[in-house]
Amino acid sequence: MNAPNTLHESWHTALADQFGAPHMQGLKAFLEAEKAAGKRIFPKGSEYFRALNLTPLDDVKVVILGQDPYHGEGQAHGLCFSVRPDVRIPPSLVNIYKEMENDLGLPRARHGFLEHWARQGVLLLNSVLTVEMGRAASHQGKGWETFTDAVIRAVAAQSASTVFLLWGAYAQRKAAFVDQDRHLVLKSAHPSPLSAHNGFLGSRPFSQANAFLKAKGRGAIDWALPPVGETQRTLSI
Repeated sequence: MNAPNTLHESWHTALADQFGAPHMQGLKAFLEAEKAAGKRIFPKGSEYFRALNLTPLDDVKVVILGQDPYHGEGQAHGLCFSVRPDVRIPPSLVNIYKEMENDLGLPRARHGFLEHWARQGVLLLNSVLTVEMGRAASHQGKGWETFTDAVIRAVAAQSASTVFLLWGAYAQRKAAFVDQDRHLVLKSAHPSPLSAHNGFLGSRPFSQANAFLKAKGRGAIDWALPPVGETQRTLSI
């Protein structure tokens, strides 16, 4: 698998040994075979690396880890927990918005499009970057996990202090190697309706992340999501 042309130079350097590695070549062959068999893969190919395209390595302030993309029609677009603007907000993201409201006093957004965060340095990274339509976790164990481990290691190796928001046991295992003396690692239950009341709601991750970033001189994240269509204008002011 070749690195996309849109990938920022900082990621090209950090992941130089990944795209030609056997696990990525095997992954490419798997995806090509799935498409040849007529299976629909989400997100579309140009968005596999959307999280990396929007958030250069040098700009990463916060890492949020998901597991695999949404597998419903029109949902996935390369950012974990995020959906396209006209798609119903998924239950886990509804709970994320509830916690933002309780933590920061922010009104809940009417859409689930999180590019505003990504463009500020929030790396919205799934562990697995593709999925077959209607089949959750169908692309696990095909090579993506090794690649995204390398992404997390690249972020963790930076000198700049970073916040890792690890929601649920899966994310906590995947980033277990992150140096907690240098970075802020905030662990809680997953925001899924099945677990949110077991420690996610009330965990105040957003205010803690901003307090840490400001203390390190990196600047807080504006977690408030503008209406769709205003994101670019808001960030350019």
